[in-house]
Amino acid sequence: MPRRALQTLSEPMYYVLLALTKELYGTEIMSEVKRISNGRIHIGPGTLYTMLDKFYTAGLIKRTNNGLATKSYIITDEGQKMLREEYTRLNTLISDGEKVMEVLK
Repeated sequence: MPRRALQTLSEPMYYVLLALTKELYGTEIMSEVKRISNGRIHIGPGTLYTMLDKFYTAGLIKRTNNGLATKSYIITDEGQKMLREEYTRLNTLISDGEKVMEVLK
């Protein structure tokens, strides 16, 4: 059975939604993702804008008017719900892994 679109998030997608808990425009999103991932995640403009379009179409983010010529974005209530669900899913993965990894010590 094919996976439902955006059922789970890739690591870069997760970090973009984390970044969009505050209103940001494109280059700010890329910088914020890099900052909160401690430099591990780098997202280029092509990848970012493809992702933003998917998130916007799914209702996970909205465009905002920041008073500048640039487009800004922020997470919606639906996006926050998905972010919380993904956070819980990731914590479950960690918890399950910890149980198994204890055996390897």
